[in-house]
Amino acid sequence: MKRTVRYLLSMLAIFVWSTLTVKGQESADTLCVFTTDSIMQHAERVAAYFMRTTPDVGANSYVGGKQRNSKIWTRGVFYEGLLNMYRQNPRADWLQYAIDWGDYHQWVSSSDNEAKNDNADYQCCGQSYLELYNLDNTQTVRMQHIKMRIDGMMAKDKINQWTWIDAIQMSMPIFAQLGTITGDSRYWQRMYDMYQYTRNKQGGDKKGGGKPLFNTQTGLWYRDYQYDPPYKDLTETDKDCYWSRGNGWVYMALVRVLQFAPGDESHRADYVNDYLLMSRALKDCQRQDGSWNVSLAAPSNYGEAGSEGPEMTGTSLFVGGLAYGVRTGLLDSTTYLPTIRRGWYAMRRALHDDTGFVGYLQGTGACPEDGGVITYNSVPNFEDFGIGCWLWGAAEVYELAQQIETDITLGIENHIADTPQHVRGNDASAQPYYNLQGLRVLNPQHGHIYIKGGRKIFY
Repeated sequence: MKRTVRYLLSMLAIFVWSTLTVKGQESADTLCVFTTDSIMQHAERVAAYFMRTTPDVGANSYVGGKQRNSKIWTRGVFYEGLLNMYRQNPRADWLQYAIDWGDYHQWVSSSDNEAKNDNADYQCCGQSYLELYNLDNTQTVRMQHIKMRIDGMMAKDKINQWTWIDAIQMSMPIFAQLGTITGDSRYWQRMYDMYQYTRNKQGGDKKGGGKPLFNTQTGLWYRDYQYDPPYKDLTETDKDCYWSRGNGWVYMALVRVLQFAPGDESHRADYVNDYLLMSRALKDCQRQDGSWNVSLAAPSNYGEAGSEGPEMTGTSLFVGGLAYGVRTGLLDSTTYLPTIRRGWYAMRRALHDDTGFVGYLQGTGACPEDGGVITYNSVPNFEDFGIGCWLWGAAEVYELAQQIETDITLGIENHIADTPQHVRGNDASAQPYYNLQGLRVLNPQHGHIYIKGGRKIFY
């Protein structure tokens, strides 16, 4: 019986794309298996590649003549991705690799010099520190330092520290986590105030110039004040410049805030509305091959000369964010599931099966043309954050596929709602249960707190 069910799931989960361009050549009738077994197999290969090539969790990076320690944002994003996969598959080696990293840095997020301007680049690691604290809350050392740094920000009468949209991802989810861990809603209010300032006032002719970085007409973000109008895309000069990964950072941050903060957090509807605006825009920007390129409004801009088109850091964040939306009922599955399937296929195609290396990763930068040539074989200046993006997206796709498979096994015909949650409302009898980490709970237990219908309830 199990073998029959698995066979039927495999047949249901196969999606066919025709005439997809693969490195400039046509590939017809390409098959992509959308199953948990397949997704996890590829994710394990990717994680193993990084752990094998970076055995020393404390080793500094030397790029561009500069030394960077292994707790800066690039490594923090890797652990965000690894721990998101750990939620799906609690492998002891993954957990130990993350704990060894935190232990090496003594759970310190930043030196006093690094922290003096509330630089989000040195806060990002705190997201993983706090996730590891939640796994063992007797280890208070994992929370103490990042909480001290964020409390220092809270003590200031400033909400303008996130001058570039990358910072939203590096810092904002930490406020959501601390609010939930401590029960202090002031973290959520400060998070909202800072987000709104960046959203509405960080653009213009200078930092904090009073103009928005989020264009609500397009559903996309300008990276910072240097890239909002009159700045234009360098390839399609009649288009605005919407950098893919920058938008990916915001999209990832919104998802993580929705996961980490409770359903009754007072500003949740505003985050959901922005998430929905972005989701519609991102769907329209997807390339025929399932990926997204570096410049969202300019499909002919591939980045630096010699780049091949697909770009995986943005693609992975978009696919993961869309998968979260379909799984939790924020997005209509009929509309968005094909986009997710195509996107997962693009993520899968970027892998080198023999090693677990991920191709098409743009290196560090601030705009479509930064970060070097982007090809299937190119190695970016930093691999860690790109692999983290890929793992984070894959984890969300895995969880969506798991929900589909579970519901099919249980005989639930409408396993993914065709009408999104924000349309069908919060009828409690029609909503599934989720734990406070955003995982669906099939068998809720008495005495536990869950999210149902967008609200926190005591079961």
